[in-house]
Amino acid sequence: MRRDVFQAIADPTRRAILSLLAFNAMTPNAIAEHFDSSRQAISKHIKILAECQLLNQEQTGREIYYHFNPQKMQEVDQWVAQFREQWEKRFDQLDALLKKQKNK
Repeated sequence: MRRDVFQAIADPTRRAILSLLAFNAMTPNAIAEHFDSSRQAISKHIKILAECQLLNQEQTGREIYYHFNPQKMQEVDQWVAQFREQWEKRFDQLDALLKKQKNK
C-alpha cells in the first residue's frame, strides 16, 4: 500500500516523532524513549514516515539515525496555501466590518 504525506501526518504519534526529529537526528531507541508505546509500535510509525520520505536514515556504525526531511512537507504547505489565501481574504473582510461597526 502506497502512503502519502497526509496519511503519515494524520497520526498524532507520527507528528510527535517529526517534532522530535525537527531539531536533531535520533536513533529508533532514542525516539521510543519519548513515548509510552512499545518499541515495535514506534518502529512501525518510523517506517511509515520513512516510506513517505518525511524521514531520511543515515547509518553510522551499527546505529541508524533518522533525520527529518523538511522538503517533503512542502506538499502540505502547498495544499494549505490555497486555503490560506481564502482565510486571509475573509479575515480582512471581517476586520473591515468590525472597524465599520466600531466607527458607527
